[in-house]
Amino acid sequence: MTAHTTSRPTALVARDLVRSYGDRLVLDGVDLVANPGEPVGVVGENGVGKSTLLRLLAGVDTPDSGTVSRPADTAYLGQEVDLPPTATVDDVLGRVLAPLHDAVRRLERLGEALAAAPEDEALAAEFASVLAWAEHHDAWDAERRAEVTAERLGVGRLPRHRPVSRLSGGERTRLALAAVIVRRPDCVVLDEPTNHLDDTAMAYVEEFLATTPGVVVVASHDRVLLDEVARVVVDLDPSHFGVDGRGGTRYTGGFSDYLAERRAARRRWEEAFLSQREELAGLRLAERTTARTVAHDRGPRDNDKFIHAFKGANVARTIARRVHDVERRIEVIERDPVPKPPRPLRLGTALTDVGRGDGGSVGVRDLVVAGRVAVPRLDVGPGDRVLVTGPNGSGKSTLLAVLAGQVVPTRGEVAVAARRLGLLPQDVVVLDPEQSAVDAYRAAAGPDAPPLGELGLLHPREQGTAVGALSVGQRRRLALAAIVATGPDLLLLDEPTNHISLALASELEEALGTSVGTVVVTSHDRWLRERWDGPVLRL
Repeated sequence: MTAHTTSRPTALVARDLVRSYGDRLVLDGVDLVANPGEPVGVVGENGVGKSTLLRLLAGVDTPDSGTVSRPADTAYLGQEVDLPPTATVDDVLGRVLAPLHDAVRRLERLGEALAAAPEDEALAAEFASVLAWAEHHDAWDAERRAEVTAERLGVGRLPRHRPVSRLSGGERTRLALAAVIVRRPDCVVLDEPTNHLDDTAMAYVEEFLATTPGVVVVASHDRVLLDEVARVVVDLDPSHFGVDGRGGTRYTGGFSDYLAERRAARRRWEEAFLSQREELAGLRLAERTTARTVAHDRGPRDNDKFIHAFKGANVARTIARRVHDVERRIEVIERDPVPKPPRPLRLGTALTDVGRGDGGSVGVRDLVVAGRVAVPRLDVGPGDRVLVTGPNGSGKSTLLAVLAGQVVPTRGEVAVAARRLGLLPQDVVVLDPEQSAVDAYRAAAGPDAPPLGELGLLHPREQGTAVGALSVGQRRRLALAAIVATGPDLLLLDEPTNHISLALASELEEALGTSVGTVVVTSHDRWLRERWDGPVLRL
């Protein structure tokens, strides 16, 4: 980013984007237009190509074909943050502050030079250009903005000398997001930005996205964020009629209105498919029977064989015409059929199993992990469901790690009784990226686990895909499948709706409500929390 020219927000325009990885076609002819001041939300099932599309829009990746025109000052934040591991917190924030400080210093130099040579038109033009850039980026307020942003996103108290390699996944994401906001670019492309954010941070990000004068494109599972921010929704899921009724992916309007239109579009597709299938069946029956039937089987009257033969010829022509018409209509339908709506991926298993005796129970007294979490008391009985909430840094993930036996407490008592315990962490570690999804599932779930396809968490076409080639959301689905396949009677879920599709998030919420085993779940998901009807532990 430079401070040499005036920033004038322009649209981001992508046309006919195609992108493949090996023999896997991810995007095929995708268009997208994002105008300044009109935030675009990108939605779709896991693996449909949202992250790929955002990388192409931001220029991080190159399409196989198609074009992208973007503002020169474009900032991108992916699901997996790419920050230099040796860079410190101060380095990351300093890198985005440097051009803003440079602009202020340059204005001072140009102002002094212009005072000495007021007739210099080139100097005056340069001064005006840098001034406009600095005003657009609010360069004089950069230091204060950096402090406020770091504090609101929960990274203000991080030691400035701490390297990125020593930050948690959530801290890295929030630090990278803070750098984007402080920079105030002309175009912002964000992939699942609210993962790892608490309420304070999410409100701040929403305010930034809703009020920035430039281009905003955000892919998110966060239904509240999309409701608050998106003015246009781009849906990458395949749909015969699209979300605009004409096969397009773009819906202009709020997210709640889009959801209603998506449901209506799905109904229209299903009805059109069934109607066309019924029509085709009727036409094929007519081709074999009724189209060939005309009342001409009467014998000749008055021995007038000539008239009978004449009528028979007319009947033959009538039959031929009817058969031809039916065949032509069949040909038209078969040439352009309404495709069968794909069966939605549905969660096909219970999340937990029933424990025996006191199986699936938790008891905590005066738990302390120094510098990370303190829980005076927690009692979770068999079959209970408990939601753990709290701001970033309050120790939610640490608590689950203690219950799972992965972290030893500094002091306190922890009693966990479970026949089988399952933990879904926030960050899924890929041990062998070359292993196929189904093989990784078998290795993790064991030989007695049900087939992966029965669980409804990963599409059959993706089960042979290498784990490293799966999207973040698909890897999270795979990890969840491996856990629930073991039938845990105590299930620990750390931010379970992070990175997954809107549809699966809703199904998970429903499954949590009907779980027969014991569940302890942490979540920043406002949609989930607003609908939670069980006990809540606030850290």
